[in-house]
Amino acid sequence: MRTYLYYPQGTCSTKMEFTLDEKNVIEDFSVERGCNGNLKGIRALILGQKAEDVIDKLEGILCGMKKTSCPDQIAKGLRLALEGKLSEVER
Repeated sequence: MRTYLYYPQGTCSTKMEFTLDEKNVIEDFSVERGCNGNLKGIRALILGQKAEDVIDKLEGILCGMKKTSCPDQIAKGLRLALEGKLSEVER
């Protein structure tokens, strides 16, 4: 298992934490701040899913007039983790 921290930009959320298994399946996900109900729903939908599939579904979703959204930032964080551009968190 690998855990990553991502600090989203342009959203109400301030920190996201992803845990991926050896096959890049999302085992855990948490967010600080943001729309609590929506993010709980997103968490329920992405747990057990392959990170690549989640990226494909969430990337590019916008929030109102913003150039991004929490779902888009989840995709960006996952992409950075898969590309080796986020450091793993020691557990």
